[in-house]
Amino acid sequence: MFDTVIRNGTVVDGAGAPGFRADVAIRDGLIVEVGQVSGPAARTLDAEGALVTPGFVDIHTHYDGQVSWDQVLAPSSINGVTSAAMGNCGVGFAPARVDKHDFLIALLEGVEDIPGTALAEGLKWDWESFPDYLDAIARRRYAIDLGAHMPHAALRAYVMGERGADHTEAPTQAEIDRMERLTFEALEAGALGFSTSRTYAHRARGGANIGTFTASEAELSGVAAALKRSGKGVIQLISDAYLTADDDFAQAELRLIRHLARSTGRRLSFTVQQTDEAPDRWRHIFGEIAAMNAEGLDVSAQVAPRPIGAILGFSASTNPFLLTSTYRRIAGAPTVAERLAMMADPELRAAMLAEHSSIHHAGFIELLMHGFDRMFRMTDPVDYEPAAASSLAAEAARAGRPVAEHAYDVFLEDGGQRLIYMPLINYIRGDLEDTFGMMTADHTLYGLSDGGAHCGTICDGSFPTTTLALWSRGSKTGRTIPIEALVHGYTQRNARHVGWLDRGVVAPGYLADLNVIDLPNLNLSPPEIVQDLPAGGVRLLQAPRGYRATIKSGTVTFEGGKWTGETPGGLVRGARTLAV
Repeated sequence: MFDTVIRNGTVVDGAGAPGFRADVAIRDGLIVEVGQVSGPAARTLDAEGALVTPGFVDIHTHYDGQVSWDQVLAPSSINGVTSAAMGNCGVGFAPARVDKHDFLIALLEGVEDIPGTALAEGLKWDWESFPDYLDAIARRRYAIDLGAHMPHAALRAYVMGERGADHTEAPTQAEIDRMERLTFEALEAGALGFSTSRTYAHRARGGANIGTFTASEAELSGVAAALKRSGKGVIQLISDAYLTADDDFAQAELRLIRHLARSTGRRLSFTVQQTDEAPDRWRHIFGEIAAMNAEGLDVSAQVAPRPIGAILGFSASTNPFLLTSTYRRIAGAPTVAERLAMMADPELRAAMLAEHSSIHHAGFIELLMHGFDRMFRMTDPVDYEPAAASSLAAEAARAGRPVAEHAYDVFLEDGGQRLIYMPLINYIRGDLEDTFGMMTADHTLYGLSDGGAHCGTICDGSFPTTTLALWSRGSKTGRTIPIEALVHGYTQRNARHVGWLDRGVVAPGYLADLNVIDLPNLNLSPPEIVQDLPAGGVRLLQAPRGYRATIKSGTVTFEGGKWTGETPGGLVRGARTLAV
């Protein structure tokens, strides 16, 4: 007697093999048969016309706070993810002394755009050490499995106190040694690895750089030595190597990455994206990664399947008029509805437009305020390859209107709920050719979804859905990626990287983590602003269409896009081996 049999589907097994028609039988949380399955089952799911894939493995999320109050862990769970790694980019909430709670909240609020009020109310803080934190997670149940990295910024503050928040302060050798010991203890307790951040973009709520920003080779090597000593864990980091036009700086960062991989002997991945500042830097980095692998080092680039863009709106966190004095005056209105009502007032509109025309900044702020040629309405389903002719600037030109006035009125549509997409990363040339190059290069991992983070400005937890839906059908430039390769990238390849060898493949003995997907109808609706965080906090949430069912450890967790109320997931400590 089987617990569940999925019948008549096309199995895309996660290992890269061509899809094949088969049934999948499940018993006691494991896949036990794949093929023509006979015998009774307590439950049968009909997958006729659908794909049956492994559950997706998202190796780059930030649910470190959300795990305190939320069992569902959307948006990852609603997008077919059954296992996720958090604690990326050197940020998290453990280890944490009582006097550093506010510091860590401010850091995550700034770096990952998670409302501080939600964190302050929602975090349970029933831990101090990192092993304590893992124990706290293990006491709770979730719709998905979770693993966690030891985050460098939290570790630094725990060991160095106030000095740890200042990236210009160097730890003493004794402090480095203590960070190494604590990291070793974390790995022994089940940490997935060690993460750090080396980007100027990561700043605390008050604007200060993250404490790890310019950490020395001595500090990083000393802490990461714990991985070599334990023989466990991976290294994950973000560096500004991909965005700089300074060759010397990029080379120095890549030398550091090579040194960390060589000195620890462990797998390492880091963020690679395309930016305005250095649109072809990613090609050079991929060449360096290939050279590292040729030397026997296991180094990978984490890449995104679509442009990474800000979601702008008068009801969201960011919009082009944010820095006008009039907007700042009304931004603190008691409710969003009251603020939107004021923004519809003709006199206030005129004042804000006049102020906007005289405000200019450099870099990203200027782009945010005046880059209307890179702002696009979010369609349904969302178009992640918007054409220049559909930008707000192009709309205004066709209407013969000043672009800022036109944009203001567009933002007021739908009662002020209109959301605008502004691609900033991986879309410099207005198409997805470079993204295709990154996704199909050797030594890549599909990551960077940041599930659980960027609550009011970015909504990329839906990356797995875009990966399958967009690239299996083809980009507007005609590029396609075989569905078997796409599924492999989000299942076995990611799982293998973090050491989870018990999942990511549809075969007997593997965890029964599965998706049943109606691929022709797989797409994404526009994000919505929902008020479901602690303390009344809001976030962007984007619903996919096309998932018939998601199964975690043999239990159906989502059916027809709805959570079933089941929570078979929980903490995954360290690497996992195949059950049989």
